[in-house]
Amino acid sequence: MSRAGSGALRERLLDLLDQKEPGDRLPAERQLAADFGVARMTLRNALDRLEAEGRVHRIPKQGAFVGQHKLTHGLTVSSFTEEMLALGKRPSSRTLGMDVRYAGETLATKLRIGPDERVWRISRLRLADEIPLTLETVYVPQTIAPDLTREDLQDQSWYQLLAERYGRRITSGVQTIEPTVTDEEESILLDVPLRSAAFLFVRTCEDQSGRPVEHVRATTRGDLYRIQCQLTLGQPGLDQTPWS
Repeated sequence: MSRAGSGALRERLLDLLDQKEPGDRLPAERQLAADFGVARMTLRNALDRLEAEGRVHRIPKQGAFVGQHKLTHGLTVSSFTEEMLALGKRPSSRTLGMDVRYAGETLATKLRIGPDERVWRISRLRLADEIPLTLETVYVPQTIAPDLTREDLQDQSWYQLLAERYGRRITSGVQTIEPTVTDEEESILLDVPLRSAAFLFVRTCEDQSGRPVEHVRATTRGDLYRIQCQLTLGQPGLDQTPWS
C-alpha cells in the first residue's frame, strides 16, 4: 500500500478508536480488513504502529482493545495532585521508600547545600484513577522538613504540604525531559512491558526566596502521557539555534 493509502487507513482506524472507550474490544482483524477494503497484513501493520504508540493493546487469543487516553501535560510548575485533578483524574500515591542520607557532591550542588548535609530521599509511585503513571524519587534537604513522615505523603499534595506546614511555596524550577525506556523495576511498578517507552523528567525547584527545595527524577509512562507547550517566534537579535 502507498504512503497515502497507509495514512488514510490510519485516519480511519483513529476515527474508530475515537468512537469507543478505553478498554473496548475492536472487531477482529478479518472483519476490520473487510470493512476497510484492505489486505489483512496491511491492517495488521497499521495496528502494530498504533500499538507501539499505546493507542491500542493486544491480548493473545482475545484480540485488540482500545488503549487508555493520553494525559496532556503543560510545561508549568504544578504538583502531580493539582495536575491530575485539573485533568479530571483521581490522584493517589504509594510511598515505596523514605530515608535520610548525606547529600554528596552532585546533589549538594543542585540543592546548594553542603555535601555533608542530610537530605530526605523519597520514592513514590504516583497513580491516576488507580493506574500507575509515574515513578519518582525526590530529594529534599532535611532542614526544610525535619519532621516529615511517610503518613504526611500518603495521598497528599507535596507542594501543598510544603506551603502550609513549612512555609515553602514552589514558584520556579528548571526541568529537562528526555525519552527513555523502562528498566526491570520500573516496568514492574508501572505495569508495562520491559523497555517500554517513557519520559524521564529531571527538575530542581525553588521556593519564593529562590532557595532550592527539591530535586526530582521521575519516569512517566509514554503510552499514557504527552507533553504540550506553546511556541512563540523568537525576537530578532537574540542568540538562537537556527532551524536546519
